[in-house]
Amino acid sequence: MIHITEEQSAAAITHELAYDAVKRALVAAAGEEARLYPVVIGYASRPDCRFTLKSGADATLAGVKIGSYFPTNDAIGMPRHNSCTLLFDQEKGRIGAIVEGGKVNAYRTAAADAVAVDALARADAKVLALFGTGHQAAYEVRAVARVRALETILVVGRNAEKTAAFVADLVADGLPARACGAEEAVRAADIVVTATNAMAPLFESAWVKPGTHVSSMGSDGGGKQELPPALLARARLTCDLPSQSTSIGEMQYAPEGAEVVAVGAVVAGTVPGRVSEEDITVFDSSGISLQDLYMAEALIALLAA
Repeated sequence: MIHITEEQSAAAITHELAYDAVKRALVAAAGEEARLYPVVIGYASRPDCRFTLKSGADATLAGVKIGSYFPTNDAIGMPRHNSCTLLFDQEKGRIGAIVEGGKVNAYRTAAADAVAVDALARADAKVLALFGTGHQAAYEVRAVARVRALETILVVGRNAEKTAAFVADLVADGLPARACGAEEAVRAADIVVTATNAMAPLFESAWVKPGTHVSSMGSDGGGKQELPPALLARARLTCDLPSQSTSIGEMQYAPEGAEVVAVGAVVAGTVPGRVSEEDITVFDSSGISLQDLYMAEALIALLAA
């Protein structure tokens, strides 16, 4: 059995590796050979600590990702999210590889955002509005900055002190960031990214100008919500997996009968994404198992060769 530890995967992961693996996974997920199964949500002994099981397969890979969300980790200085992917040895029906990937998971989620932005945002998009100042938000902005030449990053956070520290970290990395209010940020944005645990819309639809791309990265459970439903009614809607997005993702709030397409099909060129410069595009990421399986495969190829 191959075992890649958290320390090994964290040292090896890069935005480039994640982007390539996740792009291939999203395209595969939109294909006929992909099989993705309903998400199983469980709770630890403390009801505010939860875990999810996401499983799937395609022509070459089969396995499961176990992800955890423990807000209690704040008290010990550890990230709230952790992750472990198990790949089957399909000849023997046993687990053939275990890839620990808490840090990898952050790169993987951000990579899905970058793939969607690259496929859907206008080529000249240069102003990013980022909602969220937590662990995941830091990866999102860096991934998006790799696919668009950002001239301004407007950070919207609930806590002024935390927002200031978050902005300072971005500026130290050479990213053009500043704190901003929600309405000002959205009205100015060419790209809006939300990476929060919100249970209600973070901004108003009317603030979103024509031509904007919006990525919702935080809605991955019943009741979570980052975007106003009125925005979904006026936008072209994409996601990682339509059946999942309309069940536990942001597309829970899409109008009845709305067309929601897999972003992998847009990347593959089988369905249109942005049709005009005036289109508003929305991408919802609730996270799918094939992303994790392809990430695990890429890390194994790099580390276990």
